[in-house]
Amino acid sequence: DLTKIEGIGPKIAEILKFGKIYTYSDLAGTKVEKLSTLLDAAGPRFQMHDPGSWPRQAGLAAAGKWDELQKLQDELDGGK
Repeated sequence: DLTKIEGIGPKIAEILKFGKIYTYSDLAGTKVEKLSTLLDAAGPRFQMHDPGSWPRQAGLAAAGKWDELQKLQDELDGGK
C-alpha cells in the first residue's frame, strides 16, 4: 500500500502504478527524477508534489523498519 508513504495518496498511487511502480521496493529503487516526470505528466494538479523523500521512506518500509519510517514521517511536512 504505497499510501503509507507520506505525501502519497490514492491518486498518486495510481499514477505510480501506471509507471510500473507497485511495491515499496520498486519505489525505493526509483530515481526522484522519474517520479517527478510521472507527476508532471499527470497534470498540474500533481506537479506541486515533491517526491524527494519517497524512495527513502519506501526503502524503510520495504525493510520492515516501521519505527524508523514513523520517525522520519514525523519530521516530514507533506512528503517533503
